[in-house]
Amino acid sequence: MTSILHQFTLFAFFQSLFLIIIIMISVTKRQQINIYLLILVAVLMVGLIGNIGQFSLGWQRQMKGFSEFAILFFGPTVYLFIQSTLSEKRFSRSDLFHYILGVIYSLIITFYYITASNETIRERVESGELFRVVRILVGIGLTVNITYFVLGVLKFRELKESLQEEVSYILNISFAKNFLIAIGTCLLLWLTVYLISFGNNYELEINTRGFIWIAVVLIVLFIAYYQMVSPAVFQFELISKETKYAQSKFSQVDLDRLKLELTAIMEEKKPYLNSKLLKSELAAMMSINAPELSRLLNKRIGMSFFEYVNYHRIHEFIRLAKSPLIEQKTLLGLAQEAGFQSKSTFNKSFKQIMGCPPSEYLKRPI
Repeated sequence: MTSILHQFTLFAFFQSLFLIIIIMISVTKRQQINIYLLILVAVLMVGLIGNIGQFSLGWQRQMKGFSEFAILFFGPTVYLFIQSTLSEKRFSRSDLFHYILGVIYSLIITFYYITASNETIRERVESGELFRVVRILVGIGLTVNITYFVLGVLKFRELKESLQEEVSYILNISFAKNFLIAIGTCLLLWLTVYLISFGNNYELEINTRGFIWIAVVLIVLFIAYYQMVSPAVFQFELISKETKYAQSKFSQVDLDRLKLELTAIMEEKKPYLNSKLLKSELAAMMSINAPELSRLLNKRIGMSFFEYVNYHRIHEFIRLAKSPLIEQKTLLGLAQEAGFQSKSTFNKSFKQIMGCPPSEYLKRPI
């Protein structure tokens, strides 16, 4: 088991090193890579170097302690990576606040374990103190990582909802979701092993933890590699350049006028036929800003931007389905003509608005 772990550790280390070298020598890659992802790879390399020193150089205690430095830096970086991936967040000094616990944790490991004399360590082992302290420290590491993982999930949902409010199509952010699922699975496995260790299976936790971290490293390397070869998947164009406005000054009369203007635009110009229509684009057609359009939709129409645009697409689909075009195209083809980007969005929206699937609706007598 130790030999297999050693091989995985070496593989992950050299992959991480290769990735960082490519980023450092390539200006293009350096501009494309997410800085938090680079930090994440660097943090995990610390753990890998510690394991390599432990296995290859025989520095059992010192390098084992060094590898523990990565633990409390991991969770915060995952959280910041998720946040920056779905927003325009850039690295700032305030981010360093998230790493305070990691610094404190590393100092404790350094003075209590790494720099302590062999005699002191032997006494702590014989008294059982070392095992108790390590168990507490591992528990703290797990708690911090799980907390930041939960914060990452909540931030993911918040940003997803925020982004979805600005577009008229379903966002493809499955990569971030799958990344969180993979990290969550590793943390759940680590938590399970940690809890099992309380039943006089402490060695199981020690021996298994290395494989858990290798799994995390491979996941992060895969994401990093994928961002290098296909960076567009991780990039979202600025959906709304103006995100903060003062409270709209429009009166009730103004809202009534804007509602009529919006209806005329939808009927005459049919902007909903653009499958990637943005809220900011429709607002610009009315010479207002995106938040003001949101207020108009919420106060006067009772729909979100996404619902409103798809409402018009549904009725455009029905119009096309009752025309001779029905004989030339499939239902999906007609849905795409009406502005829908995917079959799932079309079917879901149609059922929500019309109360039944499109095939069933079209069978009804006219």
